[in-house]
Amino acid sequence: MIYMFNMLPFIFMFFTGMIVFSFKRKHLLLMLLSLEFIILSLYILMFIYLSMFDFEYYFSMLYLVFCVCESVLGLSILVSLIRTHGNDFFFSMNMLC
Repeated sequence: MIYMFNMLPFIFMFFTGMIVFSFKRKHLLLMLLSLEFIILSLYILMFIYLSMFDFEYYFSMLYLVFCVCESVLGLSILVSLIRTHGNDFFFSMNMLC
């Protein structure tokens, strides 16, 4: 029961990150930052949840590895977008050019 009260701020963090992710869809950098915020809140929630069961943290390490790979992929897309178009606005990308 006490773990549920520990989870409430991180559940609020998750939903706040989802709201920011949906409202800031014009900038790729802000979307990536809110996605990392969501990943961080899910990691902390998973860490609290796994601490209730035999302290098995192997899945959390696997989760961190995939999150780092996702972050590197997003950052490389951001860098290539800025090199080709000059900014990270989605509306500046025109298919006719």
